[in-house]
Amino acid sequence: MKIATYFGGLVGLGLLIALAVRTDLHALLHAVSSAGAALAWLLPYRALFYLLYALGWLMLLYPYDPKRRAGLGYLWWVTAVRDAVDRLLPVASVGGSVVGTRLVTWRGIPAAGVAASVVVEIVLTLIVSYLFTALGLLLLFAVGRSGDHYHRLLYGFLLSLPIPVATVWVLRHGAVFGRLQKLLRPLIGEYALAQGAASLDRELRASLQRGLSLSVAGTLQLAALISGAFEVWFALRLFGHPVMATTALILESLILAARHLAFVVPAGIGVQEAGFVVFGQALGISGELALAVSMVKRLRELLWGVPALLSWQWLEGWRLHKALRTEAS
Repeated sequence: MKIATYFGGLVGLGLLIALAVRTDLHALLHAVSSAGAALAWLLPYRALFYLLYALGWLMLLYPYDPKRRAGLGYLWWVTAVRDAVDRLLPVASVGGSVVGTRLVTWRGIPAAGVAASVVVEIVLTLIVSYLFTALGLLLLFAVGRSGDHYHRLLYGFLLSLPIPVATVWVLRHGAVFGRLQKLLRPLIGEYALAQGAASLDRELRASLQRGLSLSVAGTLQLAALISGAFEVWFALRLFGHPVMATTALILESLILAARHLAFVVPAGIGVQEAGFVVFGQALGISGELALAVSMVKRLRELLWGVPALLSWQWLEGWRLHKALRTEAS
């Protein structure tokens, strides 16, 4: 995974450099500067995305945390940290889930239940991302942009459809974590880990049978993804190139699909930018404006992500200091 991440990072960096060489940087910077301070409104707006995800996670956690030891505010912060880890650190979009599980277990919630809620949330995100991509493809067809690029995207989407279906089936019926631990037990030699894996399998199967919670959490995730299209719509409007809401939805959905497919590329570097240029030009948006939108999104990621990461590290340090003081006394 580390080798794939490093390789993906190099590929993404190469894409970014190639785009920078071919782009009119003066026109790009002019577009961003012309928007002025109004772009800053996208920063507080992002809080809505995290709130919708945190609400869904709260529903999934309820059977394991009926007393709400991890409340909505805490989960909102953890969601922001998870997103920052996945987007800003070279962890192939999986490190955020590990960090999120650790942070929630600090509230005294059983680890198997927290891990099950996170895995189910990841599966829901996979399914909802497919639905969001399908929505983008339908809208792309509706606006009459169904050329060669559209057919390639459609074929790729249809060929990959078995992935979410197989993932849900394996997690619900396959006891995948228990079997993995059985394979690793001769190397690990820790029976407790095998017991923990079996417990996680049980909690996963139970979580995947809670239809109401899954439906509500999935709907909230879809609303969160759709809310991201407003950033595209708002930025292009400020850049003097207003587009319809359907165009913003198409662009956001296809960019998200590209980032998910290239999950080994840290932060989707280069992939997001190339996607904006390719799909943007298909929708009548110049390469410079498309890259300007991508730049705005990157800036928003940094302004949200860096404080989130720093707050997480401060809390880790505080807990470590507290543990050392307890041992010393």
